[in-house]
Amino acid sequence: MTQELLPQLFKGIALFTPGGDLVYCIDPSKRGRWHLHLCTTLQEILDLPEPPHFLVPCYTATIDHWLDPPTKQIKTFAEAHPTVLRHQALLNAIFDTNDLVWQASAWKEGVCDRMVLLTYRSAFPQLWEDHDLIIRTDLAEPDRRLLTPVIDPDDEQQNTQAYILRLFVAGHSPNTQRILQTLHELLEKYLSHPYTLKVIDVLTHPELAETNQISATPTLVKVYPQPVRRVIGDLDNVERILHMLGAKV
Repeated sequence: MTQELLPQLFKGIALFTPGGDLVYCIDPSKRGRWHLHLCTTLQEILDLPEPPHFLVPCYTATIDHWLDPPTKQIKTFAEAHPTVLRHQALLNAIFDTNDLVWQASAWKEGVCDRMVLLTYRSAFPQLWEDHDLIIRTDLAEPDRRLLTPVIDPDDEQQNTQAYILRLFVAGHSPNTQRILQTLHELLEKYLSHPYTLKVIDVLTHPELAETNQISATPTLVKVYPQPVRRVIGDLDNVERILHMLGAKV
């Protein structure tokens, strides 16, 4: 999820999968064909039979930083489909919007029917799996995309060095947003290799907390590269986190 300094004016879109993976793009020109582009990206990365257009708009969030001509001030409009509104902390981290409150996009009856979406599951099973992916794709040069590589934590033959991290939190709160923002800034500043950061709410997914042996929150777990390491509680301790990651100040 390596990310350079964002422009002042841009449009962005995030596309989630039912399993919790995320692809997003930031377009300063505001002319990109985002939905088609992100669906094609998912097809390529997850080896899908065709682009999963059925995810739109049910699993999307959009944001627009625009200049208001009368006031000459930059304003922000951000909305997320109710299906993905719970991911506000993650959206604020990738779009650098601090504690912005995202509004729910209009719900159209019948458009995002859960039973209809489930009919795609047999043809697109990868979309219902969690691959710990947070991927930015660049629209500036259509033939040259910037992607976080897909890493298999169990593959000891990986040549590309990257990190897979999981952050376990308890509920959506201002403190959770602060932790995520602080951690995001630290990773962007000190990591020289790509990484993915998956945020898991133990109140919503207690089974994942049990599987990962989480006894307290917040807990940051380095899943890859092995060995698995974790930091519990004090995520403001930069040296402690960098030591766990094997990174240098």
